[in-house]
Amino acid sequence: MRSALARFQFHFGGSLETANIFRSNGGFLFPGRGRRFIASSTSRAQQGNEQLLVVVGGGAAGIYGAIRAKTVAPHLGVMVIEKGKPLSKVKISGGGRCNVTNGHCADKMILAEHYPRGNKEFRGSFFSMHGPWDTISWFSDHGVELKTEDDGRVFPVSDSSSSVIDCLLFELKIIGVLLQTGKSVTNVSTTVGGKYIIKIEKRTSDPIEYVEADYLLIASGSSRQGYTLATQLGHSIVDPVPSLFTFKIEDAQLAELAGVTFPKVKAKLKLENVQRQIPQLTQVGPMLITHWGLSGPVILRLSAWGARDLFSSAYEGILFVDFIPDLHLENAKSILFQHKDQFAKQKALNSFPPDFGLVKRFWKYILEREHISGDILWASVSNNSIISVVSLLKQCSFGVKGKGQFKDEFVTAGGIPLSEISLNTMESRKQPNLFFAGEVLNVDGVTGGFNFQNAWSGGYIAGTTIGKLALDSSSEMEAV
Repeated sequence: MRSALARFQFHFGGSLETANIFRSNGGFLFPGRGRRFIASSTSRAQQGNEQLLVVVGGGAAGIYGAIRAKTVAPHLGVMVIEKGKPLSKVKISGGGRCNVTNGHCADKMILAEHYPRGNKEFRGSFFSMHGPWDTISWFSDHGVELKTEDDGRVFPVSDSSSSVIDCLLFELKIIGVLLQTGKSVTNVSTTVGGKYIIKIEKRTSDPIEYVEADYLLIASGSSRQGYTLATQLGHSIVDPVPSLFTFKIEDAQLAELAGVTFPKVKAKLKLENVQRQIPQLTQVGPMLITHWGLSGPVILRLSAWGARDLFSSAYEGILFVDFIPDLHLENAKSILFQHKDQFAKQKALNSFPPDFGLVKRFWKYILEREHISGDILWASVSNNSIISVVSLLKQCSFGVKGKGQFKDEFVTAGGIPLSEISLNTMESRKQPNLFFAGEVLNVDGVTGGFNFQNAWSGGYIAGTTIGKLALDSSSEMEAV
């Protein structure tokens, strides 16, 4: 009887030296297609007739999906491969607190409207299968106490993302999911029998591994790795562009106001090359002045809805801001005229209507833009100047000259088109037993926990589908 070394050469045409490398690494061999071979040091992941799911990406979607698949089908071998640190985006999200989901959007139709890419598709059964309340229940059942803040954002009571990370990694461990870090999946192909041949590499001089998997879940976020693997398997890619970023405004006076916040403004973004009407390019919400321009939820939402158009416009446009959105123009004029009469002997800089909800530093900025001296008495301010000030507060224009000077975008718009997968199962329409979840898809949400909810929902649906397929396959094998 020939030795394993000889059989290696017979089946795969490999050299004795190569075979020895993999034999010494504790690998095991499987017949492959052509000259391919399978070798892996993860002997626990695939033994005998045990089926194997390989998850590419150890982020929220990948790990949640792995947990769900293993929970549904305990006999299924599950391996998660992450080239960096697992759940790294979870760690830094929400300023280190982790905005798990949004608790103010129980209705799936309302929830779907928070996704610039995906808003039409998500009106179906996607969130009905696993929505925000399901996410909240899952983490609560697994020991993570959550709280919902006034704006709907849901955080751990601990105010630490470690609570979420520790929970997920502990669950991985106790149910027997194998997590491999510092490794990257660089190639994937299919066998005649419909299985996946997965090439795994490390940055070090360790030997290359090949794993044969029955199911493949790609949840690699906006990494080029996932896009490359998807195209190898016949999928197309919508070119990725940044989303959720701040606006750079070239205004030296505005830069001096860094740190000034506005609880509520109405902002409208106008781009020269965009002729069609995009209702979402008008947003209402909090805004923040930064050293380089403007930020805050209202700006981030505008950047998300305008992501592709901003990219094609080289991130240039005009932003119109209404700083007193709850006051009608004529009412605002009446308030300022009354203020003039009541405080005629006071300086314009030192006295302004509290109804406007502005801070003195910003009021000075408004006066200077209208060329009104702060030392002038209200009695000397002309009626035309008052009208101009109110008009500026209702429609103050800023020239957008780029994204924020720091790489602060949190999400990418682009990825695998949703038309190429079934949202009911997260399975590819191109390849059987191939699944996708999370940001690798052409889906992105605005701030407020919506991007993580996409990850939880997609991972859960994919994991459920894979688990059921594995159970069905196991039942068929037992029947035979």
